[in-house]
Order: sequence, then structure tokens, then C-alpha cells
Amino acid sequence: MKRTYPRHIAAIIDEAMDRAGLTDSLNEQRAAAAWADVVGASINRYTSRRYVDHGVLHVYLTSAPLKNELGFVKSRLIETINRWVGVDVVKEIVFH
Repeated sequence: MKRTYPRHIAAIIDEAMDRAGLTDSLNEQRAAAAWADVVGASINRYTSRRYVDHGVLHVYLTSAPLKNELGFVKSRLIETINRWVGVDVVKEIVFH
């Protein structure tokens, strides 16, 4: 009989996600959810929809001036979101 040692539940879940091939999808969901925390409530209220598709974060905004202003800090937003998630998920941000 093989003796097993206790493991953290997070390690077991991560291993199961890797085997099922769901890690990338989960990280994309985390990146989309991190948008609200990264930009704050004042900017997030102008966000109507957001999602990540193949490394591109699509953000739908209801304010054209805000869309223009966020275009200037796009690279910093990408770095902050990736740091928040812990993995380089977002390669580009497209504002709609």
C-alpha cells in the first residue's frame, strides 16, 4: 500500500484544472474580473462588458473621452492586470 502525504486543497484543484486543460480559460476569466479592481469603481461604472479572447482583453466603454484617456495607459494596464492574475494572460487591450 502506497503511503500518501497530505496536500493543500489548492494544489489538488490546480492539478485537476491542468489535467482538464482549463487553466488558460480560468486565467482569462480572472483577468477579465481583475479589470474592476485595477481601474477602480469610478472607471468601472463606465464599463458595460469585458472579456478576454486569445490574449486580447476587450473592454466596452460607454464614454468616448474615457476610451481615449485609457488608450494612453494601455501598457500599464496590461502589466497591472497580468501582475494581478499572476500569469501573462493579457497581451493587448481593445477598447470598444
